[in-house]
Amino acid sequence: MQRVFKALEKYHYLAALLIMVLALLVSLLLGNWFLPPLGVLLILQLGVGVVAFIGQRASAILAGVFGAVAFNYFFTEPRYTLHMHEVEDTVSMLVFLVIALLTSQLAMLYRRQQAELQHTRLRSSILLSVSHDLRTPLASIIGTLSTLQAYRERLPAAEQDELISGALEESHRLHHYIENVLQATKIQHGAMNFTTTIQPLMPIVQQVLKRVDNPRIRLDVLPPLPEVKVRESLLAQALYNLVDNALKYSRAAVILKLRFAAPWVEITVMDYGAGIPDTLRHKVFESFYSTRSGDSGEGGTGLGLTVAAGIIHAHQGHIDLLPATAPDAPFAVRIRLPAVPEEQA
Repeated sequence: MQRVFKALEKYHYLAALLIMVLALLVSLLLGNWFLPPLGVLLILQLGVGVVAFIGQRASAILAGVFGAVAFNYFFTEPRYTLHMHEVEDTVSMLVFLVIALLTSQLAMLYRRQQAELQHTRLRSSILLSVSHDLRTPLASIIGTLSTLQAYRERLPAAEQDELISGALEESHRLHHYIENVLQATKIQHGAMNFTTTIQPLMPIVQQVLKRVDNPRIRLDVLPPLPEVKVRESLLAQALYNLVDNALKYSRAAVILKLRFAAPWVEITVMDYGAGIPDTLRHKVFESFYSTRSGDSGEGGTGLGLTVAAGIIHAHQGHIDLLPATAPDAPFAVRIRLPAVPEEQA
């Protein structure tokens, strides 16, 4: 439903025309059947109200003029003529315009309030997530280093190395989280400006695999792969987020498939985890959406897939969830990046 409203907002002039034509056709049908002029007037004004609610002020005013002219031409005597000689005609025109302006104003107020409410919820989610995801690794690092400082002389070398490795792992986790928060902030504020270069994909993928360093990852490449025009560090971060997410939710192998399907280079990350219920699939790429609730439950930070989607979209690519065709089918996220033609590479 949200997509329908967004499409109506984007093409609001066309939507206004269609709605008013529909209102006019209904009015003509019912007016010629049994509806009195007052009923017809209400149908046309309802059309103006709908246009004003879903569209912009300009399209609402045009709908108001359309409704007034249509009512004057088709439903007032003498019919099939335009005339503004009577006071009623002028009043009718003014009523249409007043309805358009008032409704559009109320709609703007409603949208502003909804946006503020959404921002408030987002801020609340951010505070909950940040408080958990910063506190946990920081507490672990502080505890580990405090232990090492207090008992270094009594601890064997192997346990000291284990404590240092644990602190480093938590530090990397914290660094990864902060990187995602920064990228998510840039994406939400439209501040993701960067330069791209034409380059092969495999070195970026190898860089990600080296960073993840997990034996459960299987690479499946079907050559040849054309070059892509990307910012290496950003694409690496998007791929890392997807692979890290797949490893987190699956105990089996995670398959990374690379294919050329003109004009796209496709990268598919597949895992055999629990997947996402159909009713929640549309929320996967939303900021701070997580199966975790506050400090309890399992789940990620709710930023990895959001940042991955933002980065891919910034490269004029697409990212989507592939539908599961069977209960034991893998959960798969597919990236499509525009391939660079060979003559340009």
